[in-house]
Formats: sequence, structure tokens, C-alpha cells
Amino acid sequence: MFFVDTLEFEGLGNRSYLAGGPSAAVVVDPPRDIDQVIAAAARRGVRIALVAETHVHNDYVTGGLELARVTGARYLVPAGARVSFARTPVSDGDTVTVDEGLVLRAIATPGHTPHHTSYALTEDGRDVAVFTGGSLLIGAVGRPDLVEPRLTEQLARAQHASAHRLADELDDEVPVLPTHGFGSFCSSSQAGGDATTIGKERETNDALTLDVDTFVSRMLAGLDDVPAYYAHMGPANAAGPAPVDLTPPRRADAEEIASRLAAGEWVVDLRSRMAFAEGHVAGSFNFEGEGKLATYLAWLIPWGKPVTLLADTPERIADAQRKLARVGIDRPAAAATGDPARWIREGERLAAFRRARFADLADIRERGEEVVVLDVRRDSERAGGYIDGSVHIPVHELHGRIGDVPDGVVWVHCAGGMRAAIAASLLDAAGREVVAVDDGFGAATEAGLTLTRPGRTD
Repeated sequence: MFFVDTLEFEGLGNRSYLAGGPSAAVVVDPPRDIDQVIAAAARRGVRIALVAETHVHNDYVTGGLELARVTGARYLVPAGARVSFARTPVSDGDTVTVDEGLVLRAIATPGHTPHHTSYALTEDGRDVAVFTGGSLLIGAVGRPDLVEPRLTEQLARAQHASAHRLADELDDEVPVLPTHGFGSFCSSSQAGGDATTIGKERETNDALTLDVDTFVSRMLAGLDDVPAYYAHMGPANAAGPAPVDLTPPRRADAEEIASRLAAGEWVVDLRSRMAFAEGHVAGSFNFEGEGKLATYLAWLIPWGKPVTLLADTPERIADAQRKLARVGIDRPAAAATGDPARWIREGERLAAFRRARFADLADIRERGEEVVVLDVRRDSERAGGYIDGSVHIPVHELHGRIGDVPDGVVWVHCAGGMRAAIAASLLDAAGREVVAVDDGFGAATEAGLTLTRPGRTD
């Protein structure tokens, strides 16, 4: 009897899979921190015989090469992928035995990348699952614009064809097990749901319900911003990532923290946005350890800039270090934990700024006070409606555009509060007076704030 275990990485919106039989297993699209995969295999009591990549990833650093080296597994990589290391090249239709009666079959599914390959898991001749990587996702497909702009429309058309090939070759009850699509920016759109099958996708997925021209035009029109760090992931994976080092970083005292800030390095406070607003090291930035730490820190930080981590506990540092390693931020320069008062030199004071709700902003406006309202959501979010008179700078652009923020007290908001906290910390570090709106955007209307809705006349 076969099994499939899902390894989920919520911060990046990705999944990896361990699948096998009584004695051996395959790992599909493993994360950088392979200890989790090895532990999962140990719990199952199976040997990792194969490691399979669906494509050269653009959104995270793979652990596939190192996992294959450590376990002695065969490393399956699509033959069309240009890589600089030894691997077992896989072409359309190739089959590899995982365990007795359990076979992995390669299915060429170009679209997310030109070389993208899905893998059908077959037990005694019957397809029992398909690992679709960045091809067919839950209610969507992987975006086609991460490889080369000139290839985007061609790859979008290939995605449509690949989705149809999977639907044509596999039975309706076959579970679809994608790598992307759970909040990942590798998905062309975000759909709800946690599980799906070929049959469900046949009924609901645009790639399977729309003609190719309509599908392509809709998908290309709906593509969101691409995190800047993606530009570094593909080359790192093609070159062959080095083993990850998760040993604790060196401890920094207040003097070292100050000197690193003075040198222009990044000092990142992982505490909650509430705690940060109440008191923090002046010049530090707030990226909460929970949520999308890796996505947003890697997106905003100048690539290669040394980073020092601050947190309440060593466990929080270790968790952040693991998340950051997945996106190529391998070694924090230093770290400090405990009471924030110990992170500043004698005679210095912690910095702070205000937090508020949209109702507070409405009150301020009603009293006639002039403030700057800064919207740091993405373009696609703002297109659904924005506060009348607000300034728009997406959070991932703000660090380089602080000078574009008008003079005055800045009330900064996003859709839920996390990105507003990041933006508030950037503005605070730049010496601006800031108020972080920690509220859901739906509360703006409830508070009586006037929204502008582009394209609507009602």
C-alpha cells in the first residue's frame, strides 16, 4: 500500500511530498532544510531512494541536491533543465521504480518553465496521484512569466496545453498534488481549497474550462508583482545549492548592534508588530517572525546585505533562520534575544510609534487634520478600491522611495496590518513620524472613509 505525506511551508506557500511504499520513497520538490524530510522518512521507516524536481525553482532554494547526496538517492531533474551538477535527467514518459509495484512516470508539462515535468505515481499499473509542481494547481496554474519576458505568452499557451494533457491522461479521481499555489507568488492566481483531483479541476480550473486565447488573455492580465529575490533563486538552483548551515548565529551586544546599523547593515526585529511599535532599536526594521517573513524580507532587502536578527527567544531566531535559508539568506551576521532594553547602549532610549485603526483615521479626517495616508498594498489590491486621497507605494518599493512620501504625519495601511508594520518601521527608521494602521481594509468602509473604486461610476 502506498502513502503520500505532505510537508507544508506556509510562509512561502509551497508544499513538498514524501511518497512511497513499505520500504522506499521518493521526495518531490524538497525544501532547503532537508532535516525535516529525513525525519519524515524516519517516521515512516522508509529509505529515500529518489529525489525528484518538477523544475528549476524560481521562488526558493531547493534541498534536492544535498538530500540526494546525504541519502544516496537518485536525483531526478528534467532533462531540459540547464544545471551544473550531476543528476539523472528525466524525459517525457520515463519511468522509475520507487518500491515494489510503485512507479513514478514523468509527464512533460511545460508552461511554468519550458522544462517543467509532472510525475504520476502509479501503483500496480493504476495512477494514484500526480505531483504537478507549478503546472496544474488548485484552481489555477503556475505563472508563466518568471523565466524570460519574451517567452511569457508562449509559456502561457503551453500551460493550457499541459493542463489539458494531464486531464486527458489521468482519471478524474486522481489526486492533484502541486508544489505551488498555497499563497505562493509562483501561482498565476490564488484559489481557495486545500485538496483537489483531476475531476474537480476539470470542472473549475480556467485552464480546463476556457479556450486557449481567453485563458491566456485573462491570466496575463491578472499576473501580480514578482518578488525581487526570485531573480536569484533560479541561478542558485541551477548551480547547485550549498548545504544549509542552521547553527546559531553569533550573539550581538548593544555596541555591535549599533555599529552594524551605522555601517548600513539591516537589523531586523522579529517580534510582533505590537511589541515593536511599543519599543524598538532606532533604525531597526520590523518583519514579524510569523507569516511571510522570508517572502517579504528577501523581497525588500538589498541582496547580499548582512542582516542581524532580534527576537524575544532563541527559538524565534532559529525558526527565522530556517525560513530565511529557504530563500538564500543563509547566515545571519549576528543575533540578540531577550529584553529590548539590552539591545541599546547605556543612555539611549528605545524608539516607538503609534498604532491605530481605520476608525481613528476617520476621526482625524473628520476633525480636519491634514495627514498623509499611505497605501502599501500591491497594484492588484489597490485596483479593487482605495481610500480617497491616499498615496500609493507598494511595500516592496518603499525602501527605495521614502523620498516620494509627502511631508507630514504618515498613516500607513495595507490589507491586514503586517505590511503596514513593515512600512511603518522603514519610515520610522528614516526619521518620519508614522502611525501604523493595524486593521483589516474592510474596516475602512465601516469607519466611514470614502473609497475610490477604479472603473466604477456608482
